[in-house]
Amino acid sequence: MLTPDVMVVGGGLAGSEAAWQAAQHGLRVRLYEMRPTVSTGAHQTSNLAELVCSNSLGSNLSDRASGILKNELRRLGSLLLKCAENSALPAGAALAVDRDLFAKLVTDQLLAHPGIEIVHEEVTTIPAGLSIIASGPLTSKRLSQAIGILAGEKHLYFYDAIAPIITANSINMEVAYRASRYGSREDGIGDYINCPFSEDEYKAFVNALRSAKRINLSSFEVEIQLGVDAGAQKFFEGCLPVEIIAQRSQQALTFGPMRPAGLTNPRTGRWPFALVQLRQDNLAGSLYNLVGFQTNLTYQEQERIFRMIPGLEMAEFVRYGQMHRNTFIASPLILFPTLQFRTRPDLFFGGQITGVEGYMGNIGTGLLAGLNAARFFHDQQPLTFPETTMLGALCHYITNADMIDFQPMKANFGILPSLNGNRRMDKSERSRLIAERALASLESFLEEIRDK
Repeated sequence: MLTPDVMVVGGGLAGSEAAWQAAQHGLRVRLYEMRPTVSTGAHQTSNLAELVCSNSLGSNLSDRASGILKNELRRLGSLLLKCAENSALPAGAALAVDRDLFAKLVTDQLLAHPGIEIVHEEVTTIPAGLSIIASGPLTSKRLSQAIGILAGEKHLYFYDAIAPIITANSINMEVAYRASRYGSREDGIGDYINCPFSEDEYKAFVNALRSAKRINLSSFEVEIQLGVDAGAQKFFEGCLPVEIIAQRSQQALTFGPMRPAGLTNPRTGRWPFALVQLRQDNLAGSLYNLVGFQTNLTYQEQERIFRMIPGLEMAEFVRYGQMHRNTFIASPLILFPTLQFRTRPDLFFGGQITGVEGYMGNIGTGLLAGLNAARFFHDQQPLTFPETTMLGALCHYITNADMIDFQPMKANFGILPSLNGNRRMDKSERSRLIAERALASLESFLEEIRDK
């Protein structure tokens, strides 16, 4: 075993990227991943960087928030983004991956690095010395308690949910059809399979969702709802289960995951009343996930109700949707934008436990934590990225937000500073200018630190 310069706790997206960045900058890294010794209840393998929710890493378009962050991370040499691009699947303008191949590529790269040692065991205390905590939203109970003691603040919790996966050959393509929204594919075929609803079919489906049986939350998960109204769950808005959305109004799903706009049914020449999209989930094209269909329904109810979706009458489920507890810390109270713990500068945090949301945000904060840990080791000043970059804005938000309504945040234009000037412009021009400013800011920043 090597004598580590830095210890990284957690082998998810953030921990894997952090370990790689620290090792690439000359540090000897010991990476701890508790699986398979200790299971999370949501993961299925022992591979590093396993994706347990969607297989999409968001938009690849350069003028979208997720696309801006990707371009920044490409410039910064992200390993995980490279692995994602090498395991990409057809997904229109989005970057979706074969989740098994992606995790294998990341695992193989880290195993092969001479400066990285991977240890599969649970860490139950905060390590002494230079360390990065990237234990993720499913941090073990004992480590979570240790973080709580260190922070002196109660943790915040929310419930997250994952969508079902079905086999491709169980989809009835005499009903379903391929299309990308607004015909964005040049060949006109489309990367998504769409299951169209008539108005009557949609109403019956919503009514079934509203009255369906849900899985009871475990006693531990009920325990952490302190401060939440009795009988209510504390959900993150970005990952609401479909049955919760259905409770809001009869039409709520048609403005969310069942939005039909731009997805013309070639059999009718019109948009359907509502639809469910299916996205390819593996390289072979044999598996598809129900896009945006996170759920906490019982498995029996999932089979009954999701087979009401036109085209999925004979759906074969290889993974049911499920709910799990996600944990994040009170970052505005305890972290600097460098992702350093305020009272212990040799301790860094990265990933979803900091309050970032979305795969790319996890990768980005892992990259920054690893980079800054290396700079700390080499007696260099840790970096705070400009707020005009998406990564800088994200780190600024999670470390400066008002704790009254602090919720996990993903990359979006709302956290970036406004453009200077009063000239009126349309949305596309504004997005383009913001994207150009972000990359220019990053280049100027990198040039500035290169000279130091």
